[in-house]
Amino acid sequence: MPELPEVETVCRGLAPVLDGQRLTRVEARRPDLRFPFPEDFVQRLAGARIEALSRRAKYVLAPTDRGDTLVMHLGMSGRFEIARPEGTVRPGQFVYAADPDPRHAHVVFETEAGGRVTYYDPRRFGYMGLIPTKSLSAHPWFAAMGPEPLSESFDAGLLVRAFEGRRQGPKTLLLDQRIVAGLGNIYVCEALHMARISPFRPAGDISRPRLKGLAQAIVQVLEAAIAAGGSTLRDYAGADGALGYFQHSFRAYGREGEACSNRACGGTIAREVQAGRSTFFCPTCQR
Repeated sequence: MPELPEVETVCRGLAPVLDGQRLTRVEARRPDLRFPFPEDFVQRLAGARIEALSRRAKYVLAPTDRGDTLVMHLGMSGRFEIARPEGTVRPGQFVYAADPDPRHAHVVFETEAGGRVTYYDPRRFGYMGLIPTKSLSAHPWFAAMGPEPLSESFDAGLLVRAFEGRRQGPKTLLLDQRIVAGLGNIYVCEALHMARISPFRPAGDISRPRLKGLAQAIVQVLEAAIAAGGSTLRDYAGADGALGYFQHSFRAYGREGEACSNRACGGTIAREVQAGRSTFFCPTCQR
């Protein structure tokens, strides 16, 4: 499933074609994705002007001048393709780029400037909602959500408070969206490896100085992934159709059996299943 850096990449890719634009045509080619589309979905969006796009956790937010916010979640395989009068935008070099299958083109947005954004989702695990902007933070999708890890409200103190007295491993807690919003399996593995903290160590036993290092590592791996355009796991692509290169820079994720990249370690990356998900770590230096 796309995580925070991938969703941020999509948001930034969509912004040039949607920010400030009026939607002249909206087409929903089926009644639902993971969930049914909101009542009057097309009618409420057609003719509306989209204000500045933003991201909250793993959601793309598109507030409109009608007082609604279009909320979009990519699920496991959702992606966007952007077309303009001059052609489909696919800048830069990329690998494993496949043309989207028209059978899975479920939603189309067209703008007054001639832009066209198509949402594809072969598995239909993504979903879209229209929520009154004033009550967005109180909506069940967002009400219990923790702070953004790239915001000023995220720091070591937050981790100290969240981990105090807890016997679960830090990976389990960091994946809890009520503690930190937007973190997923890939980048939690990466941050724990960078901070040299075991994903299995009782979180309450981790010292404050080490939690400070973990908070810094979380920010560093997310910023690096965003700068690289996100990961390229499976069929995931950025909003502009380009696949990122961060997969070639993973420290631990997907590197089972390879040498640990932490300096002066000499260990080997291992993999264990933790709460149904693959955890990649170095048993030598992550303590």
